Amino acid sequence: MLNVELWKLRHIEANVNLRTETFSIKDQNEERPKEEGLTMKILGMIKSSFIDYPGKISTVVFTGGCNFNCPFCHNGPLVKGEGEEMSDEEVIKYLISRKKYVEAVCISGGEPTLQPDLKDFLRSLKHEGFSVKLDTNGSNPHMLKELLEAGLLDYVAMDLKAPLHKYNQVTKVAVNTEDILESLQILKASSIEYQLRTTVCKELISKEDILEIAELVAGVPAFTLQNFRDNEGVLGGVGVFTPYDKETLQELKDRLQGKFKTLEVKGN
Repeated sequence: MLNVELWKLRHIEANVNLRTETFSIKDQNEERPKEEGLTMKILGMIKSSFIDYPGKISTVVFTGGCNFNCPFCHNGPLVKGEGEEMSDEEVIKYLISRKKYVEAVCISGGEPTLQPDLKDFLRSLKHEGFSVKLDTNGSNPHMLKELLEAGLLDYVAMDLKAPLHKYNQVTKVAVNTEDILESLQILKASSIEYQLRTTVCKELISKEDILEIAELVAGVPAFTLQNFRDNEGVLGGVGVFTPYDKETLQELKDRLQGKFKTLEVKGN
């Protein structure tokens, strides 16, 4: 996810040379899902991203609210539900106008699976021909399974916050880790592409924790280790948490080689 000030997300445009003319909405006589009455809480959008959906140009839509309170989260305003709300209709019409330039939509947050109308919103996106990626913390396996069975997801990125025994400590809430394991099994049994991600800072996630997480998910197609990056949007405040140094990250990468088909370390 792009590391940006979330209260400015609505106005961010990637630094790329793309035309921005608006295209007409589909013929009004063509039957399509109705967005009226949806209650998606959308608080921001990155118009063009080359890094959020592997191999595709995407628009990132940020939903507000989360059931975790990870203090190192750089989307603090979204977790607290702060920001200028955008209507579902506004977002979908904008995406339609960009279909010649954007082929995918990444739904992030916050935690998108908390949104009661997520399924209908994704159905509207799929109807328009967009590939859909979901960013999730894995705490809602029922919704994840429902979305997959409905054919509404093409890619999932699931965050693993900590070793299972430290989930409550790191997320600052009571977590049923059986839900995390169930979501992991659902992804393993699915036919879509997925990756697992862990964000690390020295204060909350030790080297031993990282190795334990890697052992838990060894053999999954893709695993990303994301180094903490400080900014004004961090939920726990600026200057509280510390990223790992390059040497430690390289050591970890060397030790994790061979456990995953694709292993990536970001922020080093």
